[in-house]
Amino acid sequence: MVSALIVSSDSHVFEPPDLWTTRIDRAFRDRAPRIQRVDGVDQLVVEERQFVSGIGLISNAGARFEAPETISSHGRFEDVHQGGYDPDQHLADMRLDGVAGEVLYPSQGLFYFKVADTLFMSAIFRAYNDWLADFCSTDRARLKGIAMINLDDVPDGVRELERAAKMGFAGAMITEYPLEDRRYDQPEYEPFWAAAQALAMPLSLHTATRRQGKIRGAGDKTLRDASSRATKVFYPATSMCDMIFSGVFERHPTLALAIVEFELAWAPHLLSTMDYTYRERHEEALYRFKDGMRPSDFFRRNVCLSFQEDAIGIRLRDTIGVDNMMWGSDYPHSESTFPQSRKILAQILAGVPEDEQAKIVGGNAARLYRFDVTQLARTSALSRGIQGGSTALPLN
Repeated sequence: MVSALIVSSDSHVFEPPDLWTTRIDRAFRDRAPRIQRVDGVDQLVVEERQFVSGIGLISNAGARFEAPETISSHGRFEDVHQGGYDPDQHLADMRLDGVAGEVLYPSQGLFYFKVADTLFMSAIFRAYNDWLADFCSTDRARLKGIAMINLDDVPDGVRELERAAKMGFAGAMITEYPLEDRRYDQPEYEPFWAAAQALAMPLSLHTATRRQGKIRGAGDKTLRDASSRATKVFYPATSMCDMIFSGVFERHPTLALAIVEFELAWAPHLLSTMDYTYRERHEEALYRFKDGMRPSDFFRRNVCLSFQEDAIGIRLRDTIGVDNMMWGSDYPHSESTFPQSRKILAQILAGVPEDEQAKIVGGNAARLYRFDVTQLARTSALSRGIQGGSTALPLN
């Protein structure tokens, strides 16, 4: 029997239909993102006739256990888990799933990194950040928000990052892959990296947030789902390499980067090829590190990977680094482990030493996002005691 606090490093809210129509800057009110029912299912819409995605895949937790054949992009708001947009119900769902704390990302908002109008995108992000700050205020000890930041205009991104820090956010998310001519090896981002380090705000590259490209989904003007999904790690891996090879983490040694919802098993080979390239391809790896550091050293010092149930990655944990791994439930999305998170964790972590389990299921996320583990343990023990008379937190 293993006991550990469970903290999800990757959970989500589901933005209510009126979030942007009521909160976005008045100048953009008539263009605000919204949910529109088309042929009996709800679609995310940005501006007139610009359908972004259906809501089914980002609102259908539990279906994979009950009826996986029903998983589809089709969905309706009335079927969304109430905990996606109601913080009290969200906390109740955490108790049901045995999760002590959660780091919160958007659902609909993930897709809005592809909005072409940069001023409009920044307005979308500000409205969302305001709403999420209110959501997390229900229980700031257990709910840690991640702000959305647009880096098309770096000074504007710095200002929003500073505002997010003042509002109590635990970190900020930026596009997993910017426009091709503005990748993260460019010097224009230096003020932002410096600000994130100074504010102790970890940065996130979350799946589905590419700045360029087409929205994943059905239709002849979108990427093909299966191929796009199967190869999606290419983009954050490239962004991470751009940051490492250009010396971002050498210049900003306490800057933290989380690569979220891309699993784990891809990392060992990349660590090897990064070091090989640095060692034997000087014409390509022009920036040379001090003190004998290698690219993999910066990965282990500055980068964390958030996963859901990568059993292969768990077996490779010695190569990846136990301190670089964080579990996340992905609640309330269709691939979420909710409401069977503890059962799934027990299965994929079978045989892993207790001290390593404790880091993977919660300790690393608590450290990175500054959860008060004593307070979490007290609150979780109390809630479990009220529900079932037990104050233990067994993993399996």
